[in-house]
Amino acid sequence: MKNLAFYLCIVLLNGLFHFTAHSQLTTNPIIAADVPDPSIIRVGKTYYMSSTTMHMSPGLPIMKSTDLVNWKIVTYVYDTLANTDQLNLNNGKNDYGKGSWASSLRYHEGRFYVSTFSGTTNKTYIYSTTDIEKGPWKRSAFSPALHDHSLFFEKGRVFMVYGAGKIMLAELNVDFSGIKTGTSPKVLIENATQIAGNNPGLPAEGSQLFKIKGKYYLFNITWPRNSMRTVIIHKADKLLGPYTGRIGLQDKGVAQGGLISTPKGEWFSYLFRDYGAVGRIPYLVPVKWEQGWPVLGVNSKVPDSLHLAKNLSPIPGIVDSDNFDGTGEGSGLKKVWQWNHNPDHANWSLFRKKGYLVIQTSRIDTSVLWARNTLTQRTVAPASSAETSIDLENMKVGDCAGMLLLQKKYGWIGVKSLKEGLFVVVTTMSDNQPIESINIPLKQQKIYLKLSCDFKDRQDLASFAYSLDGKSWNTVGEKLKMSYTIPHFMGYRFGLFNYATQQIGGHADFDYFNIKVN
Repeated sequence: MKNLAFYLCIVLLNGLFHFTAHSQLTTNPIIAADVPDPSIIRVGKTYYMSSTTMHMSPGLPIMKSTDLVNWKIVTYVYDTLANTDQLNLNNGKNDYGKGSWASSLRYHEGRFYVSTFSGTTNKTYIYSTTDIEKGPWKRSAFSPALHDHSLFFEKGRVFMVYGAGKIMLAELNVDFSGIKTGTSPKVLIENATQIAGNNPGLPAEGSQLFKIKGKYYLFNITWPRNSMRTVIIHKADKLLGPYTGRIGLQDKGVAQGGLISTPKGEWFSYLFRDYGAVGRIPYLVPVKWEQGWPVLGVNSKVPDSLHLAKNLSPIPGIVDSDNFDGTGEGSGLKKVWQWNHNPDHANWSLFRKKGYLVIQTSRIDTSVLWARNTLTQRTVAPASSAETSIDLENMKVGDCAGMLLLQKKYGWIGVKSLKEGLFVVVTTMSDNQPIESINIPLKQQKIYLKLSCDFKDRQDLASFAYSLDGKSWNTVGEKLKMSYTIPHFMGYRFGLFNYATQQIGGHADFDYFNIKVN
């Protein structure tokens, strides 16, 4: 009897261990970094996701996963969206918060399609390829820009669902050259926002349309005043409707996305959440089907954990360190990097000085927000830090080089080259005015810099440090209270920069970039 009791105890403990080990493997958010407006597909056992990166170049990232939780950036759909003054940071124009917005990723008859739109160019873009990871991508573009659209294929025809509040349906030419000749867009839902109440703040947008078991499901986001971001779902038996709607989820402000199934037949909704200065971060929510409707969440709530794979570090898939040895694909840069606006390729190099990123000045700029070749990566919650070392020998008088936390309310630590010599400075933006909080003479040609971000409990604080030997660090300057702003519409990013204020031709040489996530 004692042996039986002992055996039963072992079985129960083993079961408890097994349950504990497998019932809370995945935690939300699945990526604690700025990956907004996700669109996800599954092809066989592999998932692909596109997201918004607006004014960054290259743009429209494609991420890959085998478990729906851990993602790796594998490519970008375009190198540059267009050659305009706004996208090039030329003639006093910029494209902050604009560029390309919410994309639609689809797989149809052996071909991958990614579509997006741009208020900058007032165009809708459709890119396609048979190899989503390697390309090449075929590009089509037409006017106007169809807002927050969803690409949809139906019986040899191609459509776009789009709009804000009033949701529209346009049929496209089969060659994607524009809205089908001789047709006009139709009203799909006159007032999609109404299902969430009569006090709208953000009208229903972010359309993603799916056909599942013969039914049509349209996902949108809305934001009732004095409430939160909300998922609304409309359902119809036919593409043209009529559609009936309901609130799909209203919890923690987690919203905007769609549906994805696993090879085992499990269903999830992929969405994002505004999370302060780090940006808009992606969540997964389990889905059950009841009476033909997708029911999101656990008791209508976003769970903190899921029955999926364990979250691994976002390093190296979403962010990564770099020795600048030129071993990345294409340009030699790793896929985690994006330039702030279109780069000037003639004035940066990984090969001019072996093992260094060389950024050379080619024009006069007034602030770091106008620096042409600023190389960026995402910051990551709950805490992350980045470190670099710069060879300053070839800076010219008036040059500023260093590490940046990029947003409208930016902060940077770096070196100014003045007639009197080199000076370590910390500059932060406060009330639309840059404030220089330290100015320390530097007696050597090499500097080590570090930025540290604390996003825990949305503290959104950043600190600045420098070192003369890479070992002993000095925290200096005022902490930056980071703030997510709509003009930039993007979570904070680490950036490496060099710009001129007096004369061109100087260069700063970055030895490495190391990132840590806590």
